[in-house]
Amino acid sequence: MSTAPTAARGLSTQDVDSIRDSLAAGRRPKVVFTESAGQIAGQIGQVVELTDPDGSEDFLVVRFGRDELPFSPVDLAIAPKNPPRKAAAKPEPEFKLADPPAPAPREEKSTMSMPTVDEQSDSPAESDSPAGEPVEAAKPARKAVKQAKPKPQTGLTVTLAYAEGEWTVAAQQGAKVLAKPYLIKPAEALKMVGLLDVPGVQEAVEQIVSAERTEAQHQADRLRAELAEIEAKLAELGDAS
Repeated sequence: MSTAPTAARGLSTQDVDSIRDSLAAGRRPKVVFTESAGQIAGQIGQVVELTDPDGSEDFLVVRFGRDELPFSPVDLAIAPKNPPRKAAAKPEPEFKLADPPAPAPREEKSTMSMPTVDEQSDSPAESDSPAGEPVEAAKPARKAVKQAKPKPQTGLTVTLAYAEGEWTVAAQQGAKVLAKPYLIKPAEALKMVGLLDVPGVQEAVEQIVSAERTEAQHQADRLRAELAEIEAKLAELGDAS
């Protein structure tokens, strides 16, 4: 970095007038910080505003990075035009011409001896298989990862049935019979269905139980009537004797 701008004496009155005219025209003139600005001496900034002095010398607002701070004319100087920033970029094409050391890895492969079995297992990436195909030795390892699927549990079936005026329950797991059909009371059948909380099935069982109750009631009435007739007949026979 050139030290000439940092040794400047600051802005003159004509420089300040020129900056004011540039701001009025919509431009933001560049300035360089002098040694009196401190650690930022030699850096470039842009004047964005001129405030009224009002007794203060810091009336030039300069944008430096993301900050906008006031400075006095002695802290600033007109920045030099067209600074030689890109002079070091000219030799760049020469380095690009000298770049191609890419074939070096191919020469090493051509002079290498055939790898042993141990070397092939340690460095499969250097194998001569075309198009990056996986080494055959890696296939058995994939088979070892497979795990046997757990055997599914055999289903359990519990059957509640009604036939010929009798209720039965049976249980079977797969092909194995756990319980053959055995008789249960109608009240027990109704209780089992009530635990399932299935309205349609429960109503059907209730209708069957109600029909059986009605039939049993009719049969009991008939038996009572027959019993009354037999007792009356016995009474007549007793009187006759």
